[in-house]
Amino acid sequence: MKKINSPSNPIIKVVKGLYKKKERWKKRLFLIEGVKIVEECIRWDIEPVYILFSNDLFKTTGGEKLFNNIKKYDDKLINLPSRLLKDISDTENPQGILAVLNFNNIDFKVLLEKKDKFIVILDELQDPGNMGTIIRTADAFGASGVVLTPNCVDLYNPKVVRSTMGSLFHIPIAQVEDKIQLIEELKNEHIKIYATSLESANYIYDVDFKRDFALVIGNEPKGISQEILDLADNTIKIPIIGNAESLNAAIASSIIMYEVMRQRS
Repeated sequence: MKKINSPSNPIIKVVKGLYKKKERWKKRLFLIEGVKIVEECIRWDIEPVYILFSNDLFKTTGGEKLFNNIKKYDDKLINLPSRLLKDISDTENPQGILAVLNFNNIDFKVLLEKKDKFIVILDELQDPGNMGTIIRTADAFGASGVVLTPNCVDLYNPKVVRSTMGSLFHIPIAQVEDKIQLIEELKNEHIKIYATSLESANYIYDVDFKRDFALVIGNEPKGISQEILDLADNTIKIPIIGNAESLNAAIASSIIMYEVMRQRS
């Protein structure tokens, strides 16, 4: 175990830099913070680069148990004074622990190897909380994986990571550079493309979700890009009987994914 007391230590500088997207992608490292998500990381055998903790960890529920589980990473453990860990934390009430992890980017073609394909595509989604919640919901309702198109909020943004509550370790997440090529390759594999649209005449309960398909969730204010709508096999919508015009992207996707699980179970 190592002890660091100075904010000018090179490791501390690296950690602080990881709050910026440019530095994350340059180093291909990102941060997780808090007892629950570090616990999930260890439980899923994700090898940390560093685990930084202060003695505040032992005042946090589950902190002592977690410390006993991370002792095996002795060469990666770094003990900090409470004031220093608070200084590099991104949360209002730090729990005394954060970890640095390597990126885990996969090729979306890995998802094509799965049976009963149910792929969630996020088209230029911008809100970190929405993205994290959708990833968590996709994990909960048995999606094969999640694919991010260009111009989505960064998967490794701390707010996205925090919102997934550890689900980014459970479910494959791919990022693509060309969304048109993505849709065309999925269609070549006979995977139906269903795009959400308020203009659709098809309600979600009228669609057969038991076949292989991909569900496209659009950008919060703009919806799904026209080029994907043009390539989609069908558009779908959620029935709304009240006066609200639309639903938040995370809530809408949760309702649709529940219907998928209901049909498939």
